[in-house]
Amino acid sequence: MLGELKLWFAVVVFIVCSLSVSAQQAATNHKVILRLGPTTASASLEHLVEGVRLTLIDASPTNGFYHVKTEDDQVGWVFAKFVSLAPPTLPPPESPSTAEGCDPSINAHVYHPNRLIVKQDCIAVEGTIVDATAPQTVHHADGVRHEKDGDTHGWLKVDSGFEGLLNAGNKSDEGGNLVFEIVCRFPVSQADAKAACQGYTDTVVLPPVDSHVRILGRYVQDTFHAKWMEIHPVTSITVIP
Repeated sequence: MLGELKLWFAVVVFIVCSLSVSAQQAATNHKVILRLGPTTASASLEHLVEGVRLTLIDASPTNGFYHVKTEDDQVGWVFAKFVSLAPPTLPPPESPSTAEGCDPSINAHVYHPNRLIVKQDCIAVEGTIVDATAPQTVHHADGVRHEKDGDTHGWLKVDSGFEGLLNAGNKSDEGGNLVFEIVCRFPVSQADAKAACQGYTDTVVLPPVDSHVRILGRYVQDTFHAKWMEIHPVTSITVIP
């Protein structure tokens, strides 16, 4: 155990010293265990499903293991044979960090914000709205699920070039779509969520299903459920050609 703790300390030091190094992107090609060290005897940190995106900390494997970091910043080792190397898939340049116009005041009305990992404070994403209620027993004409906390649970089929915004959770549980949440859209039936919507009125225009749109909002990862990626909260939705 002491040896593993020393290894973990060395890992942290290495990462800090390597922040300026361009890292190789990769993804799991099979279910695999993320371990604390490069051996099957090492402690298990997480069970990764196929399709989880990774960043290689070291380009060369050690004892048949790659040293990696996951999208939710877990650092560990995985069997190299279960990792496929690939160039990073990035959104168009205007989308991730240069988008402007988000309304940060809406963030105060997000229910249970501690469950969200903020990846970009303001992002613009283009795609087509698809019916997120189709797989459900309850269908809504607006094409979004009406959550008990008052939010929408909508789906955006992202345009080509924005696929890098999706993770394994989006692909396994959300039909390969990016989730978008307009906060306080509906009456709140969940008691502990009512305070978040107090004094706030949603003004976002929600176009119908099949509309080609540009969504502006905060890009986050939901650490609950399947840890999918979301635009949450949405500042605006604009129909585009």
